[in-house]
Amino acid sequence: MSYFNVQNIQFEGRQTKNPFAYKHYNKSEVVLGKTMEEHLRIGVAYWHTLTGGGSDPFGADTAIRPWSGYSGLDLAKVRVEAAFEFFTKLDIPYYCFHDRDVAPEGGTLKETNQNLDVIVAMLKDQMKASGVKLLWNTANMFSNPRFVHGAATTSNADVYAYAAAQVKKGLETAVELGAENYVFWGGREGYESLLNTNLELELDNLARFYHMAVAYAKEIGFTGQFLIEPKPKEPSKHQYDFDAATTIAFLQKYGLDKHFKLNLEANHATLAGHSFEHELRVARINGMLGSIDANQGDLLLGWDTDEFPTDVYSVTLAMYEILKNGGIGSGGVNFDAKVRRSSFEPEDLFHAHIAGIDTFAKGLKVAAKLIEDGYFERIVEERYSTFASGIGAEIIAGTTDFHKLEQYALANDTIRNKSGQLERIKAELNEYMFSV
Repeated sequence: MSYFNVQNIQFEGRQTKNPFAYKHYNKSEVVLGKTMEEHLRIGVAYWHTLTGGGSDPFGADTAIRPWSGYSGLDLAKVRVEAAFEFFTKLDIPYYCFHDRDVAPEGGTLKETNQNLDVIVAMLKDQMKASGVKLLWNTANMFSNPRFVHGAATTSNADVYAYAAAQVKKGLETAVELGAENYVFWGGREGYESLLNTNLELELDNLARFYHMAVAYAKEIGFTGQFLIEPKPKEPSKHQYDFDAATTIAFLQKYGLDKHFKLNLEANHATLAGHSFEHELRVARINGMLGSIDANQGDLLLGWDTDEFPTDVYSVTLAMYEILKNGGIGSGGVNFDAKVRRSSFEPEDLFHAHIAGIDTFAKGLKVAAKLIEDGYFERIVEERYSTFASGIGAEIIAGTTDFHKLEQYALANDTIRNKSGQLERIKAELNEYMFSV
């Protein structure tokens, strides 16, 4: 049975008028020594693509989907078939899922695990037949009311134990399906008020949870990368994984930084008051950049809109950070994005992914050109040139102190700063985007 009346998506170049074709993403094109497919490692988010219905806080589902007439485990099975048809027709190498995306919860944890086992067996068969691989899986520990006070930071030890059992099963699933990463997203790991919160205990318990996960992964032979996905505010007012810097500090404090890297999302950066490239840079210079969720937010709205990324400027700067990182390792570009509520037809899922994938392909090519030309490197080197010789070089080498610096300052009455020329830089950056 076919669920989508769409032919396989292929690269046809910028001249094509075919809306079901890639204009920039040529997976075999070599950029800086690797193919586009190897650079981007594109993944589809199961939740938005297969389970999203188009609802919002003010309205019900609008999406028309070929599997809408099914329910329960039957619905989950049909979605698996539709998913792999979609992945194959997009010609992408990876997908990602939460446990509750692919299989429904049962009346008990045992029944829930049995449901998951049925679907995992189907996923494994489909992966073998199609060659599509699992970029990462994770546990949904935020939707069910049991997680009202959090999962690994809950005030209820019974819930903590349930969360541990759920992640244990998730890691076993990761091994079964050959996941290249496992993600922790603390959607409920935060607090509303300090008036009823033991902040230190919650953070300590979160660290204990992660250490137990590391130990169990080693026990069962999971060799994939552990990732934490920072996100501020939504839904908790004070989330413990607010942004890259906060999350890195937490990992370093609890001795977890050798076991985890970060999965960074563009829209989460926006909610934290940062640009995406800022979050990527913070992770990169700390050796913690592991993977990304590709989307964009609406700056006029204050929540996580998860739009498909079409902003070439932002994506170019993101890809620059990834290339300067030496690539994304075992991570990838997961399209954690959803079609707009008004884009309710099945074909819109293809248009959206094509747009996002082409944007990243374009951003990759522009970023590669910037690196080949040494564009930003020359700018930064010139701006900080006073630290390359004289007193600046002594500061960098650690061969000076306050006494020597004071003597230098007293003898150097004239200080000349140079313009940062930011407007000129941005104008030249635009030219790179237009020319590639």
